Amino acid sequence: MNRAGHTVEAEPLTTARLTLEPLRVAHAEELAPVLADPELHTFIGGAPDDLATLRARYARMVAGSPDPRVSWCNWVIRVSADGRPAGTVQATVGPREAADGLAAEIAWVVGAPWQGRGIASEAARALVAWLRGLPEVTCVLAHIHPDHGASAAVARAAGLAPTEEWHDGEVKWLLTCDR
Repeated sequence: MNRAGHTVEAEPLTTARLTLEPLRVAHAEELAPVLADPELHTFIGGAPDDLATLRARYARMVAGSPDPRVSWCNWVIRVSADGRPAGTVQATVGPREAADGLAAEIAWVVGAPWQGRGIASEAARALVAWLRGLPEVTCVLAHIHPDHGASAAVARAAGLAPTEEWHDGEVKWLLTCDR
């Protein structure tokens, strides 16, 4: 249970071109090749997971946060026209620091073949709209490397704006939801 008295759970979402499916462990098989490009880790660090590691990571994610006040919501971004996965979006929803309501920290990753088509922006807009529909969510935030112009464009398209705050070398982007 989070401070609002319940767990936030990912729901299927749709846009004009995309379907966002709640993540399952079985998605690892089809997402491993989508996420295998080392370039996807240029700004976030690390390296692509092999299939076994990705499967184990998804099992942990699907099991949920060990903190009962925090919900992990994860989706596969699927292109509706051909049904192929293009990446993932996620929201970690938990208590705000020194404020009422819940904060949702969002992130996204889109495989290289699907980049530059507005897929990340469309998925992020759908995610933010869904989060804004949850009355207990009072802000949405993302942390973006200052040199990652594409992610900054996605955040801006989703309604977030950069702040003066930094965290681990990244700029905090924020959208405060009016309630």
